[in-house]
Amino acid sequence: MDEELNTTYVTLDGYIEVNKYRYVYFCIIFTLYIIIICSNSTIVYVIWIHKNLHEPMYIFIAALLLNCLLYSTNIYPKLLIDFLSEKQVITYSACLFQFFMFYTLGSSEFFLLAAMAYDRYVAICKPLEYPTIMNKTTVIIFLVVSWLIPAVHIAIQAIGSAEATLCNFNLKGIFCNNAVYTLLCVKSRLIIVFGVVALIDLIILPVLFIVFTYTNIFIISYQSCKEIRKKAAETCLPHLLVLISISCLSIYDVSIARVESDFPKAARLLMTLQIVLYHPLFNPFIYGLKMKEISKQLKRLFCHARIIVY
Repeated sequence: MDEELNTTYVTLDGYIEVNKYRYVYFCIIFTLYIIIICSNSTIVYVIWIHKNLHEPMYIFIAALLLNCLLYSTNIYPKLLIDFLSEKQVITYSACLFQFFMFYTLGSSEFFLLAAMAYDRYVAICKPLEYPTIMNKTTVIIFLVVSWLIPAVHIAIQAIGSAEATLCNFNLKGIFCNNAVYTLLCVKSRLIIVFGVVALIDLIILPVLFIVFTYTNIFIISYQSCKEIRKKAAETCLPHLLVLISISCLSIYDVSIARVESDFPKAARLLMTLQIVLYHPLFNPFIYGLKMKEISKQLKRLFCHARIIVY
C-alpha cells in the first residue's frame, strides 16, 4: 500500500477523443503492429535460415530489423492498453524506462548504419582485404558497440531525470520521449550537458562518418568500371534511404519537443505518430525490395508457402 502511495503517475495528454474513437484507434494500431512484427521478423528469419546470407552486411540488416521490432514493442503495447483504458497514465519510472529504450534503440540505428557503411567501404574499395577485416570478431564488436554506447549515454540522462523534482504531471504526448523534460521543475546541468554530448556522439558523429564513407565509395566507384558502380548503387542506396528516414524522424522528434505549448494538439499527435509508424514499416520494405539476395529468398519463401497452401 505504501508503495502505491509513493508511486508517481504521469498523465499522457496527447490523445484526441480517445473515448469516442478508442476501438478505431485500437484496430488501426494493432493492425500496424502485426504488420511490423511480420514484415521485420520474416526478413530476419530469411537471413537466419540461409547460410549464403550469413555475411556481415546481412547480419547488420538483421540487427537493424530486430532493432525495429524492439523499438515498436517499446511503444505499441502501451498504446494499445491506453486506447482501452479510461485514463491514459503511466508511472514515472515506467515512463523513464520507455524513454531509455526509445532513445537507446533509436540511436543504435545510426551506429548500425555506420557499421554498414564501413562494411560497404571495405567490400567495394578493399575487396581483397574484406575477409580479413570484416571477420566474425569485427562484426560482434560493431554489434556490441552499436547497442552499448547509446545505452550508456541515455542511461545517464534517465538517471538524472529520475533524481530530479517534478513540477508537472501532464505529458503532452502519447508516449515518453524527450517531452519528459517538460515535467521537471529545473533541468539539471548534468541533463543539459549530457544531452549535448549524446546529440554529438550518437547522431552527429555517426552521420558525418556515414556521409564521409559513402562519399569515398562513390568517388572510387565513379573512377572504376561499370560493374563496380552498379554494385555500389545496389548495396549502398537502401542504406542511404534508411539513413535519410531515421534522420528525418530524429529531427521530427526534436521539433515536437521544442514546439510551443499552444501548438495544435491534433498536429502534435500526427507528428508524434510519424515517429512510430513510418520507420518500422519503411525498413523491411526497403531491404525486402532493394536488396537482391533478400528479395530473391523472400520470393522463394512465399512461393513455397503458396504451394503448401494449395
